[in-house]
Order: sequence, then structure tokens, then C-alpha cells
Amino acid sequence: MDATNGKYALITGSSRGIGRGIALKLAEQGVKIAIHYYQNEAAAKETLAKVRDRDSDGFIVQADVLDPGEIKLMFERVRSEFGQLDIFVSNARPELPTFFQPPMNITLEQWDTAQNSQGKAFLLGVREADRLLSSGGRILAITYGTGSRTGGVLPWVAMGSAKAAMESLVRYFAVALAKRGITVNAVSPGWTEDSVLNTLPPQAQELIRGWHTRGWTPMGRLGTPADVGNVAALLCSKEAGWITGQVIFADGGSSLMNVEVPPEIQLG
Repeated sequence: MDATNGKYALITGSSRGIGRGIALKLAEQGVKIAIHYYQNEAAAKETLAKVRDRDSDGFIVQADVLDPGEIKLMFERVRSEFGQLDIFVSNARPELPTFFQPPMNITLEQWDTAQNSQGKAFLLGVREADRLLSSGGRILAITYGTGSRTGGVLPWVAMGSAKAAMESLVRYFAVALAKRGITVNAVSPGWTEDSVLNTLPPQAQELIRGWHTRGWTPMGRLGTPADVGNVAALLCSKEAGWITGQVIFADGGSSLMNVEVPPEIQLG
């Protein structure tokens, strides 16, 4: 049986999408899951039912990760229910309309929403998790490496900047917690089905799918929450104890493509 069996995890934003994919994969390995949501309680209950279908268990917890007080209460609930924590995954992200504006138009409120939901929430979350984690603990941040390194999708400016800050924090926390045997890494998915992609207009979704299946993802398809869950589970395993401070791209190779050269030439 996998070494994660009998462990406890808190995954923010795990009622749907990538967070749910991570929760279900860990549940398959016997990890009990604290399923966090902000607004969609029905989706959180559905995730918990799916966790139980996999012979694991857990509970749901509601919190606004923009509010430091609610983050603290969320971890207090984890302490009350589990008594300890082995895995903390920071995945929650606000909905697109709350931050999706280009740099010349974005309001300070929208900027703060993006920044506070990522770097600040991760900072506070790791500090709270540190009180519950023991040696061998695992901390993961879900980022978007392309958005943190490029500047083409202008309305992503606040979230891209926030993800860049989160990736930097991963490195600092990795050093700070290394002597305790706790690893800190980031997973950077590419375009993934059943996630933010599905909130875009249908025409935009089809353009993105077509673009990637034609070659901008060398493996010829978009990712799934299960794909990301598999990578998260690997990083949470005992065998991954020598990997820390890294951003692991889980994107079917799309980050390897050269944007200056048509895929037909790159793929031969």
C-alpha cells in the first residue's frame, strides 16, 4: 500500500476542478481529506461523496482565503477533526470576474483580490500548516507557470503576478522548512479540462482545445484534473522526499514549445 495511506490532507479549492482531482487521487491512496470550498457547498459535498467512494473519508470546511481570520479558523477545524496534518495543498483561486482585467484597467481591489488569494493566502496557510505538520510533511502550491512568466494574456496580469509571487514563496519556504524534513513544491498545470477553461466562452474553449490538439501540447490533448492529481500524489509520496523548492510542469510538454516556430516545424 502507498506510504501516504493513513495520512491527512487539507486541499483548498478542492470542491471542483484541479483541487478535486488532487483530492480524489490522494483519497485512492488512503489519505483523509479536508475539502475546502468558499461558495459551492453542493460541489464540496459531491467531492466528499467521491472521496468516500474511494474507501477514504474526510470533511468539508468553508472559508474565504482572502480573510486571514477565516484561514486561521479553517486550520483550527483541521486540528479539531484530524489532530494533525501531513499534506497541505494551496489551490484556491477566486472566480475570473473578480480579477480578470488588463493592466491599464485593473482596479486596486481586483489586484488585491488576486494577490491576497495567492501569495498572502499561501504565506498564512503555510504558517498555520507548520503547527500541524511533522517530519515528512508535504506542502504544494498550484500555480500557472506560463502566466507567471509571460505577458501576452493581458487580463491575467494580476493573477500572473500573484502566481509569480507564490512560486517565489515556494523556494523560500522550501529552505525554511527543509531541516524539519518538510518539502515545499509547486505544480504548474497547463490548460486543463474541468477547470478555468470551462468558464470561458464556448468559442474560446474550442479555439484553445484545437490549438493544443494540433500540436501546441506535444501529447495532443489538454490535461485533466486526474493528470494533475497524479503529479501531486507523486510529490506527496515518501519517495519524493529529496525534491523541494521546485516548480513541476504538468502540461503534456506544452511549456517546451517555442512560440516563435510553428508546431508543424517543431514536431517534424
